[in-house]
Amino acid sequence: MDGARSVNGSANGGRSTNGAVGSGRPSEAGKGEKLADWADGRLGLYALAKSNMRKVFPDHWSFMLGEICLYSFLILILTGIYLTLFFEPSGVEVIYHGSYAPLNGIPMTRAFESTLDISFDVRGGLLIRQIHHWAAVVFIAGMLIHMMRVFFTGAFRKPRELNWVFGWTLLFLGILTGLTGYSLPDDLLSGTGIRFADGAMLSVPIVGTYMSMFLFGGEFPGHDIISRLFPIHVLLLPGIMLGLVVAHLILVFYHKHTQYPGAGRDQKSVVGMPFLPVYMAKAGGFFFLVFGVLAIMGGIASINPVWAFGPYRPDLVTTGAQPDWYLGFSEGLIRVMPGWEINAWGHTLELGVFIPFTLFPLILAAIGAYPFIEAWITGDKREHHILDRPRNMPVRTGLGVAWLSLYAVLLIGGGNDVVAMHLNLSINAITWFVRVSFFLMPVAAFLITKRVCLGLQRRDKDKVLHGRESGLIKMLPHGEYVEVHEPLAPGERFRLTQHEQEPPYAIGPLVDANGVERQVKGGQRVRARLAKAMFGSEARIPKPTTEEYKELTSGDHHH
Repeated sequence: MDGARSVNGSANGGRSTNGAVGSGRPSEAGKGEKLADWADGRLGLYALAKSNMRKVFPDHWSFMLGEICLYSFLILILTGIYLTLFFEPSGVEVIYHGSYAPLNGIPMTRAFESTLDISFDVRGGLLIRQIHHWAAVVFIAGMLIHMMRVFFTGAFRKPRELNWVFGWTLLFLGILTGLTGYSLPDDLLSGTGIRFADGAMLSVPIVGTYMSMFLFGGEFPGHDIISRLFPIHVLLLPGIMLGLVVAHLILVFYHKHTQYPGAGRDQKSVVGMPFLPVYMAKAGGFFFLVFGVLAIMGGIASINPVWAFGPYRPDLVTTGAQPDWYLGFSEGLIRVMPGWEINAWGHTLELGVFIPFTLFPLILAAIGAYPFIEAWITGDKREHHILDRPRNMPVRTGLGVAWLSLYAVLLIGGGNDVVAMHLNLSINAITWFVRVSFFLMPVAAFLITKRVCLGLQRRDKDKVLHGRESGLIKMLPHGEYVEVHEPLAPGERFRLTQHEQEPPYAIGPLVDANGVERQVKGGQRVRARLAKAMFGSEARIPKPTTEEYKELTSGDHHH
């Protein structure tokens, strides 16, 4: 029997017939192990985890911007569930008799009354309310900054165009979700915002009045708006956003993470830490850090004190009524637009509201479509996993800064009354400043940014060719004094010169070798002009060549 297994041991790794091996282990697997084996046999979880849990992720501080968005979104869901348990989305009018004495005896909707109850009577209610509101502000701010990082570094290029669209949709839905949540308490400030939105809808020709009547259930303010916004805010929009977040993360995991240029990094290899345990441990700690910061903000920084504004009344408006910052862009457009209107055939077209109301989604649509526009201009079909340094793409970087400057200008326009009050300026002067800056500021920001990027490219080229300034002065044999430059390390030279400078798309000769004129479509001409403007000789400084480097670093040319 030497070397032969027992009957029961042949399928159990050599277990003996009495149910125990020589080490004394039980012959049968535990319930947890059996459940794991059963699940793995049907779902393949072990193989999936083994192949993906050790996936490498690069490490850079800017990648945490996306994590801030994710964690603040999770905190929004958790705090929103808590608030839903106590909030009553009803437009029924009641007389307040509660803990906040200054409003006792004041008529208000049940929605506003329940908001006051959450703030003053529910244990921890005010803290959760403020954490929820701060998390919304941080969530949208994080998405905007994260998308700007993606834009400036070219992380939207193939194969990540669809992920850019997912992120853009999340930003747009986040703004809408913030608007609906901001309006639910039915206080005087949020009611003013709803009135603003109603005026924008009424400016739409033909269908504007129908849209308003359908949304409000009759003439503004109606009685149905709160009960209709509530399911949109707590179910519809968060559900869509949660699905987009999951799809976004799946694509990030599938495509592998982008990384900044450096030694050992190329389009096929990633330098970083494994997903498990290093990245997961850091991500878990960062989640609690974000949660802690938001909790501190909610505890010590007041935001949206609805009791100070009072319940909404259609005949009143708050002084200095301002939306959250992410809606200041749209309000600024409408505030500074001249009050133009057209009266024809008994109808009035309010251009002073309709044009800004149309511009806002058009500007957002241009941002969402940009990756496809740039891909069409370049004609590049390759995958890109190495990020661009913003200075190496001056036109793209200039466009991004121009958009940010436009946003800042319109944010001033959206708060022109507050700016005028605090700085003791004329509101008309501020309005005209914003009107002029709307056209001039983006152009100036673009030109200045492009010049700065080209200057940084020249500095990088000089640093590669001549080395880094050491601060040491050397006297040459003929009496000349020069500063000694230290040559760059190979890894640093690679980082400064690894970017590609492909020739831009060009139409080519319009007449072939036989003298026959080529037919060139208008789209090709536009594409060629855009390619020359974005990637031509005036938009970049040529990289140093190997011959230039060898010539300058040999003999007496290098000091």
